[in-house]
Amino acid sequence: MSGKSKILVIGEPSASVGALTPLLQSDQCDFVFAAPSLAALVDLQATDFVGVCQFSDLQGEEPGSGHLLCGQEVLQSMPDGVTLLDSDNNMIWANKRMKQWVQSDTIEGVNFYTAFRGPEILGPDFCPFHTAMATGECSSSTLHTCDDVYFQVNAVPLRDLEKSRKFLIVTMRDVTREVLQRQKLEAIHKAGIELSDLTPEEIFDMEVEDRIELVKSNIIQYTKDLLRFDVVEIRLLDQKTGELVPLVSEGMRDEASGRKLFSHPQGNGVTGFVAATGKSYLCENTVEDPLYIEGCDGAKSSLTVPLILHRDQVIGTFNVESPKTAAFSESDLQFVEIFSRDVAVALNTLELLSAQQANTAQASVEAIHGEVALPVDEILNDAVNVMERYIGHEPDVVERLQRILHNARDIKQVIYKVGQKMAPAEAVPESRERSAWPRLRDRRVLVVDADESVRSAAHALLERFGCIVETAHEGAEAIFMVRNSGPDAMYDAVISDIRLPDISGSNLFIHLQETLCHVPMILMSSFGYDPGHSLVKARQAGLLPNAILYKPFRLDQLLETVDYVIHTTGDVPQPK
Repeated sequence: MSGKSKILVIGEPSASVGALTPLLQSDQCDFVFAAPSLAALVDLQATDFVGVCQFSDLQGEEPGSGHLLCGQEVLQSMPDGVTLLDSDNNMIWANKRMKQWVQSDTIEGVNFYTAFRGPEILGPDFCPFHTAMATGECSSSTLHTCDDVYFQVNAVPLRDLEKSRKFLIVTMRDVTREVLQRQKLEAIHKAGIELSDLTPEEIFDMEVEDRIELVKSNIIQYTKDLLRFDVVEIRLLDQKTGELVPLVSEGMRDEASGRKLFSHPQGNGVTGFVAATGKSYLCENTVEDPLYIEGCDGAKSSLTVPLILHRDQVIGTFNVESPKTAAFSESDLQFVEIFSRDVAVALNTLELLSAQQANTAQASVEAIHGEVALPVDEILNDAVNVMERYIGHEPDVVERLQRILHNARDIKQVIYKVGQKMAPAEAVPESRERSAWPRLRDRRVLVVDADESVRSAAHALLERFGCIVETAHEGAEAIFMVRNSGPDAMYDAVISDIRLPDISGSNLFIHLQETLCHVPMILMSSFGYDPGHSLVKARQAGLLPNAILYKPFRLDQLLETVDYVIHTTGDVPQPK
């Protein structure tokens, strides 16, 4: 083995450096030639040189030894790891950051994967070093170490043409934070989808209330497991009143969770401000924040975001609190906002399911009511007919018949009340068309017509708008029904055909005038068909000028006429 001193020569000697020829031929030193590249670092790192020499003719054309050594210092101070690998993936040189990651100052000759204790290669290239060597192109991948650290790796091939050697320049960056954040985002989004994702079997076996409780428990679980928050409050916005109604309250004081809050930027805490503005709010210090109202015992900071549906519709708020000051970061804000969008969708889905169940129940109740409406009317008709015969003769019979009337009328109200329980008003909000006719609600209407289809249609149409409808076949029954309606069941409107089996509509109007101070009568007639001049006679007897319906009439005409008569004759028709 030679004991001569070694000098690294950057570049090859030429005729223009004749002055160095004696030195090059001297037996005092060994000269090692290297191309001006990172390959020279390999030789510089592997061998103890007493000096570095660069020929002057290379000045200005190639980076010389000064640049090379300066470049080495730059590589050493980089925040990313840099290493030079040979064709067997052995580490020849590494900067300080790389040595810190492998926790060793002696890396020369150590296999790269061994130094990192067999990391998992996550792709996209599962053999990045082999690919770079084979193709001569850059290759990238992600490594996951046993210490749960993620690295982004880039391998660039380097060829030393003079000595026919192949190297890889490998740069590494710690991307653990980015990877974990992406994984957390994916987990949060997946959890959001699963909030109300039930199988058909589960939907079949669970009531809506059970599904709501499941979603609430899932929200609490995911908030704790994924977001790492132990205190959470969710309130839903009542679109009519503006009240923020508590839905989920975990870790909050009872007084705080029961506190009435409204969607208003002032006087309703951070929650009211967020609901009113639709903007998230990060309270870093509850003591100094004028909006904050105490929710959790000892809370020092809070994060509140709106529950937004369809981009701009605020349906509630999502609030988390912490006993630490400035406990929430911008990343936490991003996570909560993403999760809250899925929470909003899940809650809206449950609201739709609840409304669907209520609508189904309401339709069922309406169908039952429609089936029993006419038979109950028959009971009422028969009862008043019999009652008329026994009045003044058999008080006990009359009393029993009055109970029959009362109970028969109660049947409809019982059906209505059951329907309200099965389909509460908050689940099935009042339709716009029904709210346009508030005067019709709970008004009693008697419809007199021999045609069963007309009587059935009267129930179906008017009861949709809150009317209580009873029917009669003929004039005599109508008179009996009015006469025996009692003070609590007076009719607010009487709709009659102009031609009844026993009397005309005008005669019915005149007979009812004997019973009522003001008769709220409406007469129905086909266009141009009034052989007995019933409409003229009724007008002469005092029928209101607009209290006429011409068949076939539209629904809006029916409603307008009934509303007009109720308004004109007063709230409650008085018997004489």
